[in-house]
Amino acid sequence: MDETEADDNVVTVGQRLREAREAKGLSIEDIAASTRIPTRHLSSLENSEWDKLPAATYSIGFAKNYAAAIGLDRSEIGEQLRTEMGGSPRVQTIYPEVYEAADPARTMPKGLVFGALGLLLVVVLGLTWMSNRSMESDQAAPVIENVAALDTNVAAAAPAPAPVAADPVVLTATDAVWISIKDGGAILKQGELAVGETYEVPASAAAPVLTTGKPEALRISVGTTVAPAIGPAGKTVSAVSLRGPDLMKPAAAPGATPPSPVAATQQTNAAAPQSAQ
Repeated sequence: MDETEADDNVVTVGQRLREAREAKGLSIEDIAASTRIPTRHLSSLENSEWDKLPAATYSIGFAKNYAAAIGLDRSEIGEQLRTEMGGSPRVQTIYPEVYEAADPARTMPKGLVFGALGLLLVVVLGLTWMSNRSMESDQAAPVIENVAALDTNVAAAAPAPAPVAADPVVLTATDAVWISIKDGGAILKQGELAVGETYEVPASAAAPVLTTGKPEALRISVGTTVAPAIGPAGKTVSAVSLRGPDLMKPAAAPGATPPSPVAATQQTNAAAPQSAQ
């Protein structure tokens, strides 16, 4: 009989939580809002309805948070609840736990959420379309201007034929020889070339000319072709053009000079009587 009365006098965790809440003038909904614990779990804790609570770990955590919200010792409440739940059989629930929002009235309706998402999608698509149109307009104007410029200036824009690079002119000494090469008033080369030494006429020279006293000691090549001799051996030559086309012209017979117009006339008159006889 004494044991039964002692059990009736024990204050459970649920009773302590309810009394402390009521002493502070708080409702179950107030605790649910501050702890984010569903009201049905809070009611089950206060009524010691263990079969309506989730696993012991979650239930003890709920009780600790409840105790902290109303000013009770978290650890003490947790230990007492662990003892109470350990001494009472648990009924296995056959339904999954669903953790509802603390205050359903504060949850946004699904229709409003979907509507907001749809509106946001429409705005994004509209901004993307406007951006693409703007970029297309900016790109179209230069293209039209470029086409018009090509149509009006097609003749001027036609590329000129690239100049053909002239074959290089190279002088090679077959014997020691003194040379002087000038381009107008500029001296390009003046001095002696040793046997086997070469000199290439600059491609930028406009009218290079050669002076030497031993033309036979020079081998002049235009590209891969050796040019004809520039003069008889042992005679000084001067103002010899070192341009490729001039060097490749056939050379005149040594010592031959073209007859003057007067001498040609006299020879013709003298030959006329002999023909008559």
